[in-house]
Amino acid sequence: MTAQELPEMIAPDLDDPRIQAALIELRALITQRFPNASFSVFRGEDPEGIRLLTTADVDDLDEVMDAVIDRMVDMQIYEGLPVYVVPVWPPARTHAFFARHAGSPLAGRHAVGGH
Repeated sequence: MTAQELPEMIAPDLDDPRIQAALIELRALITQRFPNASFSVFRGEDPEGIRLLTTADVDDLDEVMDAVIDRMVDMQIYEGLPVYVVPVWPPARTHAFFARHAGSPLAGRHAVGGH
């Protein structure tokens, strides 16, 4: 498939069955590795699209992205689906992280996850 043949992104419509199917598939990929993960969905900007906010109690949030990144990118590039996974820690883990790093340069940053 050439760059000219790649589909354009569809409108980020939560009611679009293609987006609904993509969200279901991404949730399934995540819950296979992280059965206790929880999810919420919202429309976001920059880039405009649908976000699958994934709360997972893991040491490294990159593990969550590792479970979906290949499929998510394929959905975006080859299917034109504006869907994005956003992994975050549960509030208790986020609080513990900042408590451990209170004196570090990270203390002044407002990170949602581990980066």
